[in-house]
Amino acid sequence: MIRVGIAGAAGYTAGELIRVLIAHPHVELRYLQSESHRGEPVGRVHRDLIYTNLRFSDLDMMDIDVLFLCMGHGMSAQFLERHRVPASVRIIDLSHDFRLRSRAGDFVYGLPEQNRKLIQGAWHVANPGCFATAIELGLLPLAKSGLLPDRVSVFGITGATGAGQKPTEETHYSHRAQNLSVYKVFSHQHLAEIRETLSGQDECLPTDIAFVPMRGCHARGIMVNAVFTSERDLSELQHIYAACYEEHPFTVVSDEPVYLKQVVNTNYCFIHIEQQGRNVLVTSVIDNLLKGASGQAVQNMNLMFGLEETTGLNLKASYF
Repeated sequence: MIRVGIAGAAGYTAGELIRVLIAHPHVELRYLQSESHRGEPVGRVHRDLIYTNLRFSDLDMMDIDVLFLCMGHGMSAQFLERHRVPASVRIIDLSHDFRLRSRAGDFVYGLPEQNRKLIQGAWHVANPGCFATAIELGLLPLAKSGLLPDRVSVFGITGATGAGQKPTEETHYSHRAQNLSVYKVFSHQHLAEIRETLSGQDECLPTDIAFVPMRGCHARGIMVNAVFTSERDLSELQHIYAACYEEHPFTVVSDEPVYLKQVVNTNYCFIHIEQQGRNVLVTSVIDNLLKGASGQAVQNMNLMFGLEETTGLNLKASYF
């Protein structure tokens, strides 16, 4: 069994991680650390888990095999500075602290569709961001084929859980309900990791990505629409995408339009391509808390421990 500890276990991503790992056949949840809820039943915070006997606790890092860091951005690096993690313990970080090459150290960027072999041999993995995952998977086949155009316009909409559990003015029900708004236009924090992923080992990405993020009035799920021009016809583009993801179980290229209900509550990314003349639209949809966070973290854990990639992640979409 893989003995698991979770630091920062009271947030949204940790709640989803616990939900998935409870049913994982090769996992034993040892420690669920939360400074603000130490000793309390986990179900008091994660109300969908009231059926469990789990409690928040301190961490004993000598008694685990893998540590998930589910803390806020900037806090993972501080945690690792304050705590000595044994060399025998693998680490999967869900913050943005180690995603960029300039501060990654020995952390491998945890996008399996790009770095599966590196992840299999890694001890430390930096889980990608949610918008980054959706955009990268939507454009990665073009980048690998050298067909990424000079300019891509990207419009993405995310659910309220993407902003985390701490209430803000923008996540308040009266603001979010029956409302749409743009934010961080052309300057979203995930752009840096997107450019690094799509550029491969080059220093910079020659493609100009104009990204407009939007806040949706739904709880969870991301839809990304990437628009660009191409001289390739639709059948060739579909073949490129299908070949790129043929061996990756959680990324599916669909001939039909895709939508959020197909992927919410799953670790899947569904992709659809449309074309009119030279104009191309690539749509990708994911659950921001699963393929965009905790599900992908479990996928990475499976790879790191030599398990089948899909273990514990055969989740059905909340379709109805």
